[in-house]
Amino acid sequence: MTQEIGVALRHQTRSVRLAWGGRSVTIGGTAPVLVQSMTNTDTADPVATAIQVKELALAGSEIVRITVNTPEAAKEVSTIREHLDRMGIYVPLVGDFHYNGHKLLTQFPDCAEALSKYRINPGNMGGGKKRDDNFAQMIEVACRHNKPVRIGVNWGSLDQELLAKMMDANSQSSSPRDGRAVMRDALVVSAISNAQRAEELGLPADSIILSCKVSHVQDLIAVYRDLAARCDYPLHLGLTEAGMGSKGIVASTAALSVLLQMGIGDTIRISLTPEPGGDRTKEVIVAQEILQTMGLRAFTPMVVACPGCGRTSSTVFQELADRIQTYLRNQMPNWKSRYPGVESMNVAVMGCVVNGPGESRHADIGISLPGTGEVPSAPVFVDGERTVTLKGDHIAEEFQEIVERYVARRYGMIETST
Repeated sequence: MTQEIGVALRHQTRSVRLAWGGRSVTIGGTAPVLVQSMTNTDTADPVATAIQVKELALAGSEIVRITVNTPEAAKEVSTIREHLDRMGIYVPLVGDFHYNGHKLLTQFPDCAEALSKYRINPGNMGGGKKRDDNFAQMIEVACRHNKPVRIGVNWGSLDQELLAKMMDANSQSSSPRDGRAVMRDALVVSAISNAQRAEELGLPADSIILSCKVSHVQDLIAVYRDLAARCDYPLHLGLTEAGMGSKGIVASTAALSVLLQMGIGDTIRISLTPEPGGDRTKEVIVAQEILQTMGLRAFTPMVVACPGCGRTSSTVFQELADRIQTYLRNQMPNWKSRYPGVESMNVAVMGCVVNGPGESRHADIGISLPGTGEVPSAPVFVDGERTVTLKGDHIAEEFQEIVERYVARRYGMIETST
């Protein structure tokens, strides 16, 4: 079954509920595609971790994952949850477990209870019977605490026994496939077979989310198309080890946009490697912008700005566009509750007369700054009508005030009437 969302068809999946402290969010089903992120602090430092979770949540992350890799980290998870609740940061925490998750969840029941979801990687739980026993132990804890699980398969830690078995079968086939295709199929088989095993162990089907992470765009698209065709579990999308800077952003956008356009994906994460001293929240902003530019979600007013050319030797319009975009995003934590619908507002900041007035008329509110050699005046358009012309040295401040009044007038009326 599919249902229409925007320009795509949404692959119909089960609904999975993440709950904590009387609150909950839903993944899959008819819920919107949610934005996830992950901390890079030492979870054994509860203050630093809680602060970073707060930063990610305020930036718009709707689910935050934390590493739980040592007894010291597991011991602090409930403290982190308490810190967040005291700060009014109501975001679900996901525990990222690998080699020793079965021990940590068993030894630290407060950790198991404080988390809203467990992320399990079957490829990092040993081999043979040991793997089966460790996996079963984690699923038993999830059942006991009524917690959903994301079974996350990664090509860097794929079950080697399964892969070897499938490679052998492929080599004996009358028409063997490319080894890379077999590897992709092994990822899908691993995810689904472990989900089925979790159900056999007592975990409800509506408590299971799947992911199959790879590092290359075409591989990710192929794997998730196959995965979506074979199951109705909610799917978490992400290009693992996407990289730094523009490379990571472009690769993630290329892969996830194709899948989202196909209607595949219920949560997304942009796995950017932060630049030294870089802001961890950048991955949240990129995820939001992918969803918003595709028309699937709206998070913050969008700013349209021209790229500049020989007609715009001045940097005034660039500086104003950056200033307005930063201002709008910073205002959203406050505006979200005060001015419902403001996240869909469009603002244009243009640099000359070629397309400036036209783009400004198409936006909810726009300004067309003078280009090189043009009359030093900047007409402002509100709802398609020219309302005022700004001049002088304080155009930026005056335009920002106009935006503030427009938001209060247009979206404040909605708030008052509801």
